[in-house]
Amino acid sequence: MDDRKRQVLRAIVTDYVDSREPVGSKALVERHNLGVSPATIRNDMAVLEEEGYIMQPHTSAGRIPTDKGYRLFVDQLAEIKPLSGAEKRAITTFMSGAADLDDIVARTVRLLARATQQVAIVQYPILSNSSVRHIELLSLSPDRTLVIAISSTGKVEQRNLLLNLGEDDLTRVKNRINKAVVGLATAEALTVLETLGEQFDPPLRPSARVVVAAVIEMLGLAGDTRVVVGGVPNLTRFGEDFESTIAPVLEALEEQVVLLRLLGEAASGDEVTVRIGRENPFEQLQSTSMVAAGYGNAPDTWATLGIVGPTRMDYPSTIASVRAVARYVGRFLSEG
Repeated sequence: MDDRKRQVLRAIVTDYVDSREPVGSKALVERHNLGVSPATIRNDMAVLEEEGYIMQPHTSAGRIPTDKGYRLFVDQLAEIKPLSGAEKRAITTFMSGAADLDDIVARTVRLLARATQQVAIVQYPILSNSSVRHIELLSLSPDRTLVIAISSTGKVEQRNLLLNLGEDDLTRVKNRINKAVVGLATAEALTVLETLGEQFDPPLRPSARVVVAAVIEMLGLAGDTRVVVGGVPNLTRFGEDFESTIAPVLEALEEQVVLLRLLGEAASGDEVTVRIGRENPFEQLQSTSMVAAGYGNAPDTWATLGIVGPTRMDYPSTIASVRAVARYVGRFLSEG
């Protein structure tokens, strides 16, 4: 494709994003200094349509970009305009004072949804450098035991078990588990615990297995993650972009497994990745585009954040916002 046709495609994408109306050759000549006649523009548009970069939604209407056209537009972005000083200060102010990881994730979701006016999706970071601080066993009743696992990051998990153990046996099990895993990295602790239940004396072994299994489950959550979604009402601003596809989009945004896979497949380190329309592997979201980036302090803390919105979005601005938020949140995590 020659430079002029790229200019025409860029102008069509820009005007369509701004106006939400199909773009005609006359409008391109009036709004953009392309240096050629309307007839030449029409010929260029015909070529772009034949090659699948633009399409005519209705007879006698102008043209709109296709997924292929948006992809070429995004790929041709020479550079992403950096955020202004005021925008950077706004991010810093919004994120400052975050109390803990939950607060950081919650603020990030709100910030990203507000900055892009799209649906924000933030994956909880996996704290791979966490270690086991303490395991506690508390008798709640003759047949109930509370198991508590505390990590070095302050994360607390607990399980209520149907278990009949006297105080002395509870103390023996607790001390044996703590001696085996306290101070170990979570991954190391899980490896040790796999065989620990079998090392107790036979009379205590069945109960110890139950407790150890609960501890394994709780510590295993440190290697799991979840996704927080914000800004879903922003989709109402783009109702005409989705037509009959809004319901499956909303359903997909409620599925944690779908969102985790979406973020996992979209992200590539700290580089911004853009998935447009049918490039998305999930059929429910093929009327949308996703802009995502990794964030954190690799390799200790790493996760992905991004936005989902209509394919007709302001890609340069959205990419800049996602990249900036990812970098600032990563900085907050590393400083914390």
